[in-house]
Amino acid sequence: MIGRKTSPGFLVLLALGFFFASYNLLTMSVRYKASKGSELFDPVVRAPDGTERAGKGIQKFHVAVTATASTYSQWQCRIMYYWYKKVKDMPGSDMGGFTRVLHSGLPDNLMKKIPTFIVDPLPEGLDRGYVVLNRPWAFVQWLEKANIEENYILMAEPDHIFVRPLPNLAHGKNPVGFPFFYIRPTDHEKILRKFYPEENGPVTNIDPIGNSPVIIERALLEEIAPTWVNVSLRMKDDPVTDKTFGWVLEMYAYAVASALHGVRHTLRKDFMLQPPWDLEVGKKFIIHYTYGCDYTMKGKLTYGKVGEWRFDKRAYIKGPPPRNLSLPPPGVPESVVRLVKLVNEATANIAGWGDA
Repeated sequence: MIGRKTSPGFLVLLALGFFFASYNLLTMSVRYKASKGSELFDPVVRAPDGTERAGKGIQKFHVAVTATASTYSQWQCRIMYYWYKKVKDMPGSDMGGFTRVLHSGLPDNLMKKIPTFIVDPLPEGLDRGYVVLNRPWAFVQWLEKANIEENYILMAEPDHIFVRPLPNLAHGKNPVGFPFFYIRPTDHEKILRKFYPEENGPVTNIDPIGNSPVIIERALLEEIAPTWVNVSLRMKDDPVTDKTFGWVLEMYAYAVASALHGVRHTLRKDFMLQPPWDLEVGKKFIIHYTYGCDYTMKGKLTYGKVGEWRFDKRAYIKGPPPRNLSLPPPGVPESVVRLVKLVNEATANIAGWGDA
């Protein structure tokens, strides 16, 4: 049984690990193509054979976000929760309850501000600085111990902002996920066969996703989550796998765990957008602001170099961003402008902003 032991030093490692995880994703040198909002635009990349098209909103889902007690995680959770409350009851929404699954093992100063369920972190040192390894273990504990009314779960992250009311895009036993360009199972077949043997089928059965964002039936996630923990730990213990997958290791672990249970996800590219590479919000549902947005005052992207104008969550490791951030200069994509406006609206209306 994994214990409750933790320490202030471990919490510091959690915060630092979360920072470096995001930073490594930041430095990936790839550009997204803009998605144009159009009546002809089909958001479904792939639906598993024999299933109806997702998006009917058949039942409400519970929003669950795993988090640390660091200031960095807290201010993001407060902005996320603000927008959850703003869109939850709008027409077209199937959003139910909300839980911040806090894997610190101890309460923090947001307990009365955001619905929170405390779970244990992994024993000290087990994650070896890879803070995200706590996510699958957090879900296992939460699913076992919490009273969850909804039959579906949205697994989300602190740096998600809801820009539209989100329907239940899943359908029955077929969850829905976002296809990440950098999760490419066929490129790593030799490694993945260590965890997904040939008797399970081709590696194309492994979806190009992470665990977030995913909407999934609660009972199905209860089956997958323990496998997700085990695969994550085994991948971390394998030096070649650890070096190859780096900070997306836990994402691959979820994809493999799902495939081991015979689960295929409907892939929807309208589930989420990621500025600055996605240029327009369009009809997408979630903004994921994991990448830094750096521009000259003439609106030219200076990715990888600090811009004259910038919004980067990593600039606010030690404290939340101030209210009324300056808007981007002319020429910056609509997605980045929208992101800053959403952050500004949230911080203007969250009581005691700056206390996170």
